[in-house]
Amino acid sequence: MDDNFRDWDRAVAFHGHTCPGLAIGYRAAKIALRELAAGRASDEELVAIVETDACGVDALQVLTGCTLGKGNLLYRDYGKHVFTVGNRKTGTAIRVAFTGGDWQENEEYRQLRARVLGGQATPAEKETYGRYQEQRLQHILEAPEEEIFKAEHVELALPPKARLFNSVTCSFCGEPVAEVRARVREGRFACIPCAEKYSRGWGED
Repeated sequence: MDDNFRDWDRAVAFHGHTCPGLAIGYRAAKIALRELAAGRASDEELVAIVETDACGVDALQVLTGCTLGKGNLLYRDYGKHVFTVGNRKTGTAIRVAFTGGDWQENEEYRQLRARVLGGQATPAEKETYGRYQEQRLQHILEAPEEEIFKAEHVELALPPKARLFNSVTCSFCGEPVAEVRARVREGRFACIPCAEKYSRGWGED
């Protein structure tokens, strides 16, 4: 089996379904790994900064090995399909931005999407929307990358590797919490949810 198909299948299996968003992250990850001459990170050899929380992040995690749990996936809430990946071994980094190319969302597509996402679409409308999505998916997977992506090498100050922290016990719920995330409430350690319950209002707990 071709490696590209294998990688795509792995991304789909992890994400749960095929969609244009997943295809964006898949191709962005492929570009980043090629430009950095790197393979999938088993530890923190690579660091990724993503500017979206959309579907493409799942493909990026699968292909690059950058994950939230390992501490080498950093999220910036910018709402952009932009993925920056840095290589700790070489100090190089690549920023890959999805530009969309010549694909245009026409009015019918926008209306269909609104109806489908709003749970108001008829079976026929769902079928039509599905065809649009499949066309867009294939366009993203097959279009020349320079037509739909902008990739540029950038300077990136790589963050320190993830640290392990001691735990303390929240005095209010009894659950362990990382010491660095603990708060103090009434002179005692508290987790963030318990600390946020604190109020100085009269007649409140």
